Amino acid sequence: MIFRQLFDTDSSTLTYLLADGQGIAVIIDPVLEHVETYLSLLDSLKLALRWVLDTHIHADHITGARAIKERTGATTAIAGNCEATGYDRQLADGEMLAFGNESIRIIATPGHTSESLCYLWRDRLFTGDTLMIGACGRTDFQNGSSTEMYHSITQKLFVLPEETLVYPCHDYKGRRVSCIGEEKVLNARIAGKTLDEFVRIMDNLNLAPPKRIHEAVPANLLGGGSPEARQN
Repeated sequence: MIFRQLFDTDSSTLTYLLADGQGIAVIIDPVLEHVETYLSLLDSLKLALRWVLDTHIHADHITGARAIKERTGATTAIAGNCEATGYDRQLADGEMLAFGNESIRIIATPGHTSESLCYLWRDRLFTGDTLMIGACGRTDFQNGSSTEMYHSITQKLFVLPEETLVYPCHDYKGRRVSCIGEEKVLNARIAGKTLDEFVRIMDNLNLAPPKRIHEAVPANLLGGGSPEARQN
């Protein structure tokens, strides 16, 4: 088993590389500007990439999914209800994705965006922007819903074993991992909150739009882009 966590400073995005004992790998939430780093890591670890997965249509960076596919032949995938035409596979809640002798379970968690997914592998939960360390993703654009977010976290994620490790897509304070038990007790936005309390919190975040939203969302509906395409 191989596990790596990588970080993009500009967007505070966390990307994950997983591999089974046979060298079959998966990348979750890749960033376009780091495609060469991912490819070098795959080569140095002698891994064959099977899947490139995004947790949702990102608004703050362009995914490297299509660029990685062009270089490796890996299959790209995202949720089936986001009308993203640039991916090979559309994923459904409860589906299992095999890679070598391992598998990943798909958990639909709408709220941050309508198509948000989480990926469960062994004792590790890759939460995208649904559940962050001490927080959760905003719900004020891309068909987001605070009510759906509350139900996704409390009814789909907080029911997992408390020792399940939480690996988010973003963290802005240098943190890298939490667990379900910790988030159930310490998450400032949702721990111990009623639905009404949570909705009030989310409705009053007053956050500025992501700087790259107008560039990133259209590109990511097409699976991102390749470095060559961005230069032309």
